[in-house]
Amino acid sequence: MGEFVRLETVAEHPGVGVIRLERPPMNALNKAVQEELRAAATEASARDDIRAVIVYGGEKVFAAGADIKEMADEGYAEMSARAAALSAALDSVSRIPKPVVAAIAGYALGGGCEVALACDFRVVSADAKLGQPEILLGIIPGAGGTQRLPRLIGPARAKDLVFTGRHVRADEALRIGLADRVVPAGESVFDAAVELVRPFLTGPALALRAAKQAIDGGLSVDLASGLALESHLFAALFATDDKRIGMDAFVAKQKPDFTGK
Repeated sequence: MGEFVRLETVAEHPGVGVIRLERPPMNALNKAVQEELRAAATEASARDDIRAVIVYGGEKVFAAGADIKEMADEGYAEMSARAAALSAALDSVSRIPKPVVAAIAGYALGGGCEVALACDFRVVSADAKLGQPEILLGIIPGAGGTQRLPRLIGPARAKDLVFTGRHVRADEALRIGLADRVVPAGESVFDAAVELVRPFLTGPALALRAAKQAIDGGLSVDLASGLALESHLFAALFATDDKRIGMDAFVAKQKPDFTGK
């Protein structure tokens, strides 16, 4: 368990792993947070008792960005050595081979927004604000913001947010596809995230893994290569117990009891 990031399970929600960001007051992503996030994502990927993951910063703030005080005195030489590690730390979240949901309250800005972008879904509170304000510091997003954001909401909308650095409220985030669900004020974003992942907890884990790999992998290649990846993963699932269980249950008109194998 890290000082600022921990992976925990919750007894009342078996199968849910929670990557908790806890560096008050704003969960700023300094070097320690970045490396602890990588370690938590790696552990969540490996644990069989975790079937879905929620990334959560608490009910007041998700993460308000990088630690600017830590970066302020760094020059090109220092950041050129560090930038790849920063990107890789957040990329480790996107590579968790299970459904991953960001539960966002308060601010998700800069690096915090990039953490959310690395997740499969984003559940946001009605008073949340998201954005990539790096341009206001004379830099650009450096951990996926210029790459994942346009893939999610389209290049023109992404350029609007990155060029202006403006904050996006929950209603606009939902409209443009930056958020998937908005939780009314006073309700828990964590509870809403649990409800979102609940169907996956008893689903066919290997098929869910393959679906995520096919979709994410296909986005970075041409259509022909994506179709080839899909075909390979599709065929491979015919070697799983869950394929047999699912098809036998369908024929018998019963509900499948998947084992994740």
